[in-house]
Amino acid sequence: MTDQISFDDYLKVDIRTGTVVEVRPFPQARKPAHILLIDFGEDIGVKKSSAQITAHYAADDLIGRQVMAVVNFPPRQIGPLKSEVLTLGFEDENGDIVLAAVDQPVPNGKRLI
Repeated sequence: MTDQISFDDYLKVDIRTGTVVEVRPFPQARKPAHILLIDFGEDIGVKKSSAQITAHYAADDLIGRQVMAVVNFPPRQIGPLKSEVLTLGFEDENGDIVLAAVDQPVPNGKRLI
């Protein structure tokens, strides 16, 4: 466990739901990854994310899937891609990433509370 933070610190991290609308290959990534285009609704729009999730998720299986992402980190350059959001997941027992997601559909752009 990491150091405790205040509730105000937690509120600074803006985690939203979005729907994957497009998946592109990312052969330039150091570790196998997909480029996800995620729709976060009208206020935020469609954002790009590099996601190292190829062990568990084929590109075709991701279209239409809701994911969770941090939308208020600054963009991060990953090879030729400027990743605009951080898609959230957990490592499994092999170190491969399993996506964090909602278990019921919610509108795109809803904030984790």
